Amino acid sequence: MKEFSTEVEAADALHQAYKKLTAEIGKVVIGQDEVVRLLLTSIFCQGHCLLVGVPGLAKTLLIQTISSALDLKFSRIQFTPDLMPSDILGAETLDKDRNFKFIKGPVFANIVLADEINRTPPKTQAALLESMQEYAVTIAGQKYDLERPFFVLATQNPIEQEGTYPLPEAQLDRFMFNVLLDYPAYEKEVDIVKSTTSDVKAKVEHVLTGDEIVYFQHLVRKVPIADNVIEYAVKLVHKTRPNTDKAAQVANDYLEWGAGPRASQYLVVGAKCNALLNGKYSPDIEDVMAVAKPTLRHRIVRNFKAEAEGVSIDDIIDNLIKIN
Repeated sequence: MKEFSTEVEAADALHQAYKKLTAEIGKVVIGQDEVVRLLLTSIFCQGHCLLVGVPGLAKTLLIQTISSALDLKFSRIQFTPDLMPSDILGAETLDKDRNFKFIKGPVFANIVLADEINRTPPKTQAALLESMQEYAVTIAGQKYDLERPFFVLATQNPIEQEGTYPLPEAQLDRFMFNVLLDYPAYEKEVDIVKSTTSDVKAKVEHVLTGDEIVYFQHLVRKVPIADNVIEYAVKLVHKTRPNTDKAAQVANDYLEWGAGPRASQYLVVGAKCNALLNGKYSPDIEDVMAVAKPTLRHRIVRNFKAEAEGVSIDDIIDNLIKIN
């Protein structure tokens, strides 16, 4: 790994690496620039990301392409109704000498794709909780550390679809971002069809190694940030909590409960990373706004009135951001 003489030089290197990454990913994944930005932001923030969208929007392809560009060990787990926790974590088995031996599961990788995570029951979903929070797995009282960097990038079908199980709130909160994938624009879909119906396969080049990613993760947390930006982020989270002293009226009207302190932490870290990726050395309020929706989307819950009136979570967040 290259040594940097100053942290400013390292920040410039991250900005350049981000541009290279988006160019490499863009060879395969077309028209999802905002989704790619948020995915890479969560990785450089040591966070996990949940992608939500109907089948066929290239969620799995996107994650596979990112893992190729980052030169990391990749593991894919297809979540199904009969999946067991041991299918994710691994299990102890008897070897030929009748001694117990731990066989590692697919969670022992750098990037773990939890594909269609909400198609398995909550007991199996919860098997990922310890690894996402503590970067370790405990089996039969023995703790096994996971190799860094470690990310869980999960895909989820809309919960209205048949055969889905809503994720527990405790697990949802472990995800830094909840990113929505929408249908591509007409022009982009034309490009997608052209590129995927030919015999030419784009080759994705490696841009960063695992050690470089870990270095940049530490760099992101060292970024200086003004007190007023931190206060803006914390105030935004407090506005989501209905019937509290700093609650916004829209929260009192339409929310059952608001976001916890982890949302404030992720808003600040996400703003720091967003600033670096855009070539700035310190975040401002606009950087907080740039990560507000994916950070808050899965941490606030609408009440019956909001559902009855068709007020969406994103509508509520937009309203909260506009309030001074």
